[in-house]
Amino acid sequence: VNVLLWWEPFGRPRRMADCRRRYNISGCRLSADRSRYGEAQAVLFHHRDLVLHGAEGLPRGPPPRPPRQLWVWMNFESPSHSPGLRGLAGLFNWTMSYRRDSDVFVPYGYLYAPPAPRPFVLPRKTRLVAWVISNWNEEHARVRYYRQLKEHLAIDVYGARGLALAEGSVVETVSAYKFYLAFENSQHTDYITEKLWRNAFAASAVPVVLGPHRANYERFIPPDSFIHVDDFPSPRLLATYLKFLDKNKPNYRRYFAWRKKYEVHVTSFWDEHFCKVCEAVRAAGNQIKTVRNLASWFES
Repeated sequence: VNVLLWWEPFGRPRRMADCRRRYNISGCRLSADRSRYGEAQAVLFHHRDLVLHGAEGLPRGPPPRPPRQLWVWMNFESPSHSPGLRGLAGLFNWTMSYRRDSDVFVPYGYLYAPPAPRPFVLPRKTRLVAWVISNWNEEHARVRYYRQLKEHLAIDVYGARGLALAEGSVVETVSAYKFYLAFENSQHTDYITEKLWRNAFAASAVPVVLGPHRANYERFIPPDSFIHVDDFPSPRLLATYLKFLDKNKPNYRRYFAWRKKYEVHVTSFWDEHFCKVCEAVRAAGNQIKTVRNLASWFES
């Protein structure tokens, strides 16, 4: 399967993944060489770059668009951070995103049951609550909630407005904390990012989540693996509960019961995404369709 990246995400050239070695997906040829346009079964268009270059940056031909070629719209930002969706009706055949109803569904992470579960060892916890934030915006629900929560609880903030964090040290830093504020920058269906999968789960901290509603999280993770801000009538009562768990080891440890059965997979940007497209193209055979109204689907 030949897959062409029309733009490399955010304009950063990268070595193409060996899909067979990394993901056991064979017969996959990934390229960013536009001279291969005519032989590509699928062409990937990253939304942020599409917005940057405009629709005039799309392939114009010659050669014209090959008859069975799939154009795949790829986006991992939320609708709140995805401008320019309105003009894209009828252009693409497939969607690829974190949404479960995408044609190619690639979440930010997932749980899986390994053939033989490894014993889980909880790292030593010396601190209470951490939050890593790079994009600080007073208008965001997460910043407003944080401001109320910190009145009742000490929170160590890293990143834009807080303590310095060495490159690549998020997991190591957060693992010393009992809780992590996995607060999303906007609230949308299935928009559950690395803040949960990497910053909290991979660091063995209990996630306190602010994002879509609890039922949406429960489609992907066990109900007793996280604390949702909506579980409490006020930030003050959430703070009281976290302090209770801090002093009550058996109750705190219950949030790790799921670790007996599951391991955490954090999706690797962007190799995994490109390889998944290959797999999907092969599985689809000759089916072809058009995404009639991208904006209304993605914003729903």
